[in-house]
Amino acid sequence: MEEALANLGRSPPDVFLVDIGLPGMSGIAGIPILKERCPGVPLLMLTVYDDDQRIFDALCAGAGGYLLKKTPPDRLLASIAEALDGGAPMSPEVARRVVELFREFRPAEDAGCRLTPHETRLLQMLVDGHNYHTAAAELRVSVNTVRFHFRNIYDKLQVHSKSEAVSKALRQRIVR
Repeated sequence: MEEALANLGRSPPDVFLVDIGLPGMSGIAGIPILKERCPGVPLLMLTVYDDDQRIFDALCAGAGGYLLKKTPPDRLLASIAEALDGGAPMSPEVARRVVELFREFRPAEDAGCRLTPHETRLLQMLVDGHNYHTAAAELRVSVNTVRFHFRNIYDKLQVHSKSEAVSKALRQRIVR
């Protein structure tokens, strides 16, 4: 992680693939730094670890997806493309664990966060796996319109990424 941070330079990568068990600084500890230095660059965990705590920690730190190293190469390439298109790819085993983890959380008092019905519907679409483009197509609106609404959603939820929005929406049971 330290070497990657030292060599970021002026031209950021298109996507970050980060492992957790790195020598020195862990991948989870490096996520906030990468996100600060290269905002908007998708960041995917690619690791052998599939335990609840590491999955939760990585997603809460800002990872936009979580893939296991046993992911077949064609699926890995598809997941990278999905992340670049605004998606949040996860290995099926990880997605199942994430769903199980979030079922255990209870909503906070302000669970609705004053979202409009339309914003709640868009947030549900994100939880269901849509990205900006597929949500726009289904709603028959422009991608820019969807982006505008998601900026409002992020502000109301006090989050900075799709993965944080999904995490908070499920944790607080704003959507199902």
